[in-house]
Amino acid sequence: MSRIGNQPINLPAGVTVEVSAENVVTVKGPKGELTQEVNPEIKVSVNEGVVKVERPTEQKRHKALHGLYRSLLNNMVEGVSNGYTKELELVGVGYKAAVSNNVLELNLGYSHNIYMSVPAEVQTAAKMEKGKNPIVTLASTDKELIGQVAAKIRSLRKIEPYKGKGIRFVGEQIRRKAGKTAAK
Repeated sequence: MSRIGNQPINLPAGVTVEVSAENVVTVKGPKGELTQEVNPEIKVSVNEGVVKVERPTEQKRHKALHGLYRSLLNNMVEGVSNGYTKELELVGVGYKAAVSNNVLELNLGYSHNIYMSVPAEVQTAAKMEKGKNPIVTLASTDKELIGQVAAKIRSLRKIEPYKGKGIRFVGEQIRRKAGKTAAK
């Protein structure tokens, strides 16, 4: 991970990074503000629009933390400048999705509808067109949070390998299995 940690992070226009005395990094940009607490052993410095992360020694633990915090800070800078989106596709007969007041309502073939409360930091939209699978779109500045929400939604109906029904990311390839062959 040290190769990743050594790379500097270039700040786009409109993004500022502040490091407090307690080693808490705050990134502000046009889309919002994110904070991350950094291990006290790792040093974060900001000079002329470039953020550098430095480690104290060559220990394996310090190398791992070095790459980790560089990646987390880069994701924060990317999030407040461009944001992240994930699209989930509901594949199955009668599957439906609707959003109202940060509550996602899913009909996934169970005997009841599933109501899932989505955090306020994640904007959710559901698109249903005739003849196409419903698509749930998630948008946020926090990569970790959007990933957790997408994983939780996906876990409500896992893809099954025989018919390919379930919730998947748009464009995801599913390994399909051959079904039984008829005995003669």
